[in-house]
Amino acid sequence: MGEKKKKIVKTIKVDVDKCNGCRACEAACSAFHATPRYGSINPARSRIRVIHEPLKDIYIPVYAGEYTPAECMGRDKYTIDGKEYDECAFCRASCPSRDLFKEPDSGLPLKCDMCESDPDLEEPLCVQWCLADALTYEEREEEVEEEVQQEEIEIGLEALIDKYGMDKIMDTVARISVSKKA
Repeated sequence: MGEKKKKIVKTIKVDVDKCNGCRACEAACSAFHATPRYGSINPARSRIRVIHEPLKDIYIPVYAGEYTPAECMGRDKYTIDGKEYDECAFCRASCPSRDLFKEPDSGLPLKCDMCESDPDLEEPLCVQWCLADALTYEEREEEVEEEVQQEEIEIGLEALIDKYGMDKIMDTVARISVSKKA
């Protein structure tokens, strides 16, 4: 177990009732992440998407979370105000079963980085450009385990084991450890 450490957690809170579907957040995000910065607008490259349910007349802003190498097992339905929604509509992950939150040219997963830049922005651009106040930026302090790096190593190893098998990975680690000692 690692020791506890205080960390600033940045989040974007979404108020679905206020979203009017203008998609300014998508345009601002894609422009910020364009190369060169602000050089183009392509909502397919945006790290936030406004999901529209035309028959139910609802707009749901969803910003990209972590990449997941496998699709989830759940396909639950949610009923909100008497309307039924698929679980995937609210999911923030870039996953193999859908194209949402993948770079259109390369297929690489996209993840919201809260518009990290130098100098830092006060708020992510999607929040700044949301004139309906459906998106609000929040920072809070939380105690977290300091083993984030270990988790990243485990995720990478699991992916390698899935691809090549445990025996091949163990042989490779043994071979590398012998060559490093020499």
